[in-house]
Amino acid sequence: MKNIPKTYRINTWIKAGTLALAFSLPFSCQDVLQEDVISQIGNNYLNTSKGFEDGVSAAYTSMRAWYGTERGHSMTEFGTDIYTNGADGSWKFMNTYTTDFDSQNGFVREIWDEFYRGINTCNAIIDRSVNVTGINEATMKQRIAEVKFIRAHHYFLMVQLFGPLDLRLTETLLPTKEVARTPVSEVYTAIIADLEAAIPDLEALKASAQYGRVTRPAAQHLLAKVYMTKATSEAASSDDYAKAEPLLKSVINDYGFILLPDFAQVHQFGNERNDEIVWAIQYTRDPLTNQQTNTTANPVLNNGNNSHLYFLMEYDTQPGMRRDTQNGRPFKRFRMTPYAINTVFGDRVNDSRYKASFKDVYYSNNLGTNGGKFNTSFDPSKPSVTFALGDTAIYIPGYEMSLEERAKKPYQVLVPSRYDERLFPALKKHLDPGRADLTQEQGGRDFPAMRLGETYLLLAETQLKLGKVAEATATINAVRRRAAFPGKQAEMEITEAQMTMEFLMEERARELIGEQFRWLDLKRWGVLVERVKSYNAQGAPNIKDFHVLRPIPQNQIDRAEGGASAFPQNEGY
Repeated sequence: MKNIPKTYRINTWIKAGTLALAFSLPFSCQDVLQEDVISQIGNNYLNTSKGFEDGVSAAYTSMRAWYGTERGHSMTEFGTDIYTNGADGSWKFMNTYTTDFDSQNGFVREIWDEFYRGINTCNAIIDRSVNVTGINEATMKQRIAEVKFIRAHHYFLMVQLFGPLDLRLTETLLPTKEVARTPVSEVYTAIIADLEAAIPDLEALKASAQYGRVTRPAAQHLLAKVYMTKATSEAASSDDYAKAEPLLKSVINDYGFILLPDFAQVHQFGNERNDEIVWAIQYTRDPLTNQQTNTTANPVLNNGNNSHLYFLMEYDTQPGMRRDTQNGRPFKRFRMTPYAINTVFGDRVNDSRYKASFKDVYYSNNLGTNGGKFNTSFDPSKPSVTFALGDTAIYIPGYEMSLEERAKKPYQVLVPSRYDERLFPALKKHLDPGRADLTQEQGGRDFPAMRLGETYLLLAETQLKLGKVAEATATINAVRRRAAFPGKQAEMEITEAQMTMEFLMEERARELIGEQFRWLDLKRWGVLVERVKSYNAQGAPNIKDFHVLRPIPQNQIDRAEGGASAFPQNEGY
């Protein structure tokens, strides 16, 4: 089944101004792409059955502001213990925590505005559903459940990023400057209420027939994570972990998800829709609809899933190499810290995840003008190298190889002592060779927002917090056995004595690196500041306790009635 997006525009109100809302529809069972772009739709369109369905699809589109974007990755990978900045990009201050990271931050403003836009769409759908006819009761309940999930999802991310925020649960019909920062505990109450209401009415399936729609296991996964995050917040309750555990067990046991037998298959190009994916964000190959929004005010949000750009080293200027779609367009934004390389991925003998997650070889695709003979650029073990097309041009062993050993190789060897902001092991999880050409930034791969590997790790964490160490060990060993090289399953298992939070922190990094979790994980565990100081040399000098929250966008404060006294900035910004 192909996704057949259509794009609509509708005028709606939120906060203090009028915003154009893009309805991008990710669902269809048709086989032929039909594209209808309609503008200036009247306000009553949402009250029709067709408009209602389009509105639900528009709410899904707001997910694209976060998943698979530079802003989403920068908010979750930068300034952590496992990723630091590469050579290029204008957002390094989010890793280094300098005073440039302030309330004028464009990424913070875009997330704030786009998520509130999506929340208001959800509010409008819920409020107006009583007026809609022509949709059967079961479908109506399911659609309301879907948008309650989306609303809960947005508020959950925002309360983690910003702390107290303006809680809106009804449609904002007219411009208003009356806003206030609702306490974190009340925001969590609203999030949990939405998800508890949604779960019974969502499809109890591994995946909807219209792939990408939220299903019951996705909502259970999210609600469990909400409880686990709430448990370490100012809104904590003594039973948060106890409530999370059965939700996670249900996702694992009740719907037919499986851990794929080979970890490398999880992120394999062309295998995005597999039996481990609990829920994914949909992108397409169509340049008109492969976007997060489609508004004149926000043209910056039109790059599809462009995760493929940011984790790559500068291979394309090296001898025997040129840029191509297979190896990607290297923006050199994010590179692993030494801690991630040497400790998190220290086991390369038993654990396949380093090999499966990072490129260790580049094959020559450019013979140049001198018959394939080149001077070496970073490997001093030999003065020159000569390649035929397809020969190994760069090898990255992941350990320090002696100069004498490197000299025996007919290619350049990139060893850890030579890593820098341009040359480093490149994450290959997001590579997108399906792009139209080697310069294209718009990617079309679905982004896996939830997968079973993480569900297992969340369950292990919950069981550990509940004092069920034996059960937590068994749970995490299921993930580790799957990650083993063939024949190494026994060596990958850990004992109960090894089942600690420190081990779990590293296991989540091994399994989920580059998947938009780490900053939020470190904050949930209450270790963000200490681990950045310990493991991120660029971020260590400047990070402060207040950096566990992001700055409120200055334009939000400026447009609030009463300004900063009514809608105060987070401490430190």
